[in-house]
Amino acid sequence: MAYRQQPRRTARILALLSLSQIRSKSENLEDVDIHDLILAATRTLTAEVEQTLENASEELNRSYDHLLKSETRAASIATARAMLEDAISMTQKAINRLGDVLEIPEFVQLCNQREVRDYAVEIINCVRAHKREINQLIDEVMEGWSLNRLTQIDADILRIATAEMAYLHLEHQVAIDEAVEIAKKYSGEDGYRFINGVLRRISDRLKEAVGVLS
Repeated sequence: MAYRQQPRRTARILALLSLSQIRSKSENLEDVDIHDLILAATRTLTAEVEQTLENASEELNRSYDHLLKSETRAASIATARAMLEDAISMTQKAINRLGDVLEIPEFVQLCNQREVRDYAVEIINCVRAHKREINQLIDEVMEGWSLNRLTQIDADILRIATAEMAYLHLEHQVAIDEAVEIAKKYSGEDGYRFINGVLRRISDRLKEAVGVLS
């Protein structure tokens, strides 16, 4: 489905990539416009590209050093090759992220920008206002894991979907499906499966709470 048909998904992506740039509850979002959100999202992705390229460079140097310092044995060559493959994989990830950076202004342009801006700000405000409760709920349903061990992207995908289900009254299946689709693009290789499982447990917990109160 094209981004022009999904202003709310675009808003979720901008909120996701802007959350880490907003440090304090005291920051006023009323005057934030769509360009501020695009800039924040771009900074987040650019920082990820820089870190990924730095990691790739370090892995490439380790591979080179390994070859120089070891004898030309099959095991040593295989180890160096594995390091080189990791460096290439990280470089490819960085290139893909650069593509994401260039794509953001384009898919925002194809949407209703006022709707995108307003819903992105609503999500950010909701996550900031209820962050303690949201974090606690996520931590409670994760089995043998905790929120502070997740990547920033994965944690914020969970926070946004939980906020939409618990406070923005979005249908649970829609919130989960949207989070999974966004995770496929911005999370790790299997991150979306983990996110899907956590959000389904959160949905069940929220439904149980409504049942107790009704």
